Amino acid sequence: MTERSLVVRIGDHVHGFLRDLHDQGLRVPVPKQQVFLQAIEAVGPRDAAHLYWIGAATLTASREDLEVYSPTFQRWFGEVTARPVRDQESPDDETPAPGQGDEAPLTAAFGGEAGLKAGSSERERRPVFGPASGEDRALLSLLRRELPGAVPTVRSRRRRPARRGPWIDLARICRESWRGHGEIVTLRRRNRPRRQRRVLLLIDVSGSMKQHSADYLRFAHAAVGRLDRVEVFTFGTRLTRVTEPLRARDVDAAVGSLSDVVLDAEGGTRIGASLQEFLGNARYVTVARGALVIVLSDGLERGDCGPMQAAVRRLSSLSHRLLWWSPLACDPAYRPVTRGMSAVLGSVDALAGVRDLRTAYEQVQTLDGE
Repeated sequence: MTERSLVVRIGDHVHGFLRDLHDQGLRVPVPKQQVFLQAIEAVGPRDAAHLYWIGAATLTASREDLEVYSPTFQRWFGEVTARPVRDQESPDDETPAPGQGDEAPLTAAFGGEAGLKAGSSERERRPVFGPASGEDRALLSLLRRELPGAVPTVRSRRRRPARRGPWIDLARICRESWRGHGEIVTLRRRNRPRRQRRVLLLIDVSGSMKQHSADYLRFAHAAVGRLDRVEVFTFGTRLTRVTEPLRARDVDAAVGSLSDVVLDAEGGTRIGASLQEFLGNARYVTVARGALVIVLSDGLERGDCGPMQAAVRRLSSLSHRLLWWSPLACDPAYRPVTRGMSAVLGSVDALAGVRDLRTAYEQVQTLDGE
């Protein structure tokens, strides 16, 4: 039951609280503010601590945002000490008070809610990506060097001439014997050489990922430039194929050109619908079959998580390996307890933390061609 006094305080102060957040440097977009107000109405906060975590889930996107949000919240609604809401399957362990100390896990704020932080806005937004720094370019050079050896390989279906192999190259032997007056000098063989598996990158460009999208797309540019068979798609509220724009030689030109292609950046999140759109296209399904599939997303789905669960399950069955790289998993305290991530975790081969090019490089080094 929601406390009556809390309802009065919410009605009197919530708009002033949002203005204060803006004045303190946390400029929350209007769609996110609307999600916050809708969440208050839909969930009905039980107490100030419950309201704190609703706001943290809907208004913040990073630890830096949380450091601004926590003291501002306490000025308007008072200091609170409570544990975040968790799924029933999660261990009932102690967590720090909201906003206190560096060890307070931001990701715990999304515990029992069905991706309330994920927005639903479908307005077109043209993203603007800044130029890559010198450090970024150095990391991209390292990634280009490591990627070919890190991608898993598979035996080619076609037989090729080789020094050794289980098949005799009869046609080649006959051609050479004609030049040698019918005498066979060397027994030629054929083999099925190994080649890189396809790589499929699915990149979340929604509002909750805007701090990481540019680095994810730069990583995709390095993959497109160095690997034999790569496909790249972005998703927010829709699915967009961006492989061709990323073929440009310069990383800034390639990523910058996406502002004319990716029109749902920094908006809402519809992971399940986007993945189902991918799986509904027969050509795209061929790309995923037997591929190394990497989903770069925080996994914060809005609303019903059933479509997301079904899509990830099928994607896992099609692929050679399905990896999920999330910026939230970079936090040692992170646990995938949101309904979306907990639902798909069983279909994912590995969940790892990747928030920028450096952490992407670290994860590439762990692949080791498996």
